[in-house]
Amino acid sequence: MAGNNITSIVLLGFPTLNKFKVTIFCLLLTIYCFSLAGNTLIIILVSKTKSLYSPMYFLLTQLSLSDILLTTNIVPNLLCALLTDGINMSLSACLTQFYFFGASESSECLLLMVMSYDRYLAICHPLHYNPIMTSNLCVILVTISWVLSFFILLFETLNVNQLYFCGSNVIDHFFCDYAPLLKLSCSDISMVHIRTSLLCFPVIILPFILIVTSYIYIALVILRISSTSGRQKAFSTCSSHLTVVCIYYGTLIAIYVVPVEGRSLIINKLLSISYTVLTPLLNPIIYSSRNNKIKAAFGVHILWGSVFYIFDPRNWTIYCNT
Repeated sequence: MAGNNITSIVLLGFPTLNKFKVTIFCLLLTIYCFSLAGNTLIIILVSKTKSLYSPMYFLLTQLSLSDILLTTNIVPNLLCALLTDGINMSLSACLTQFYFFGASESSECLLLMVMSYDRYLAICHPLHYNPIMTSNLCVILVTISWVLSFFILLFETLNVNQLYFCGSNVIDHFFCDYAPLLKLSCSDISMVHIRTSLLCFPVIILPFILIVTSYIYIALVILRISSTSGRQKAFSTCSSHLTVVCIYYGTLIAIYVVPVEGRSLIINKLLSISYTVLTPLLNPIIYSSRNNKIKAAFGVHILWGSVFYIFDPRNWTIYCNT
């Protein structure tokens, strides 16, 4: 990279929406704050509530960590780009953002795969669930997911880093994504595409195949349940996860698989926002709104917080002085 003509990158953000940039800034800032609060709340509730000490909820905390990493890596720069009509960052910073973006995306795919395996065991093999899905196995699967994501993305980032960048340093996007980065390269990128495809297989494509396979088996088992209430109860245990998978992979397929010919840059950016900004917000909402245990735990902590506040002697002086 020492011979590169480009040493800095300019991210344009949304230059065609200058009239609405204040509105968009406030909207994205609000979404970002709620996303951080929602995912942090999920982590705190699971860590503080004994009734949530199970593999499913532990995996949910890891998904929340991945969402926090993803949105924190993208949104602050996006907000700066909106206010300043673009943001200038070094090439190394751009590659660093690409690395953490790819690592968080890959970890989310792997974590969703592990969560689908957890639901597969719970529904298809309920009697073997506890002996198989132990806390040790859960920690091992999560550790593998995180390590594999960061390790593979390190190779992919080094792969991109070997390219020679010259000419224009402007990226008409709001973050350093794979395709916009390669457009700045003057090198032959055919081998880079091949190596990247090979690296993406174990962290994106294979998890998707295993998730689909798991839900095929889950659907077959649910359909064999005779009672309607039994089918509804079985489906309710995996409906939140299935909803998140559909939203997440749906946007990924729309951006990276569906041909982009004839699609405007605005549409591409809006699709990118859907999984870098909106999905981290929707995940805690989907899981908490459809899970009675999480809602109950939230209610209990609110109740106890109020009780401790009222009976805290330090607050009595406040009441006495008012």
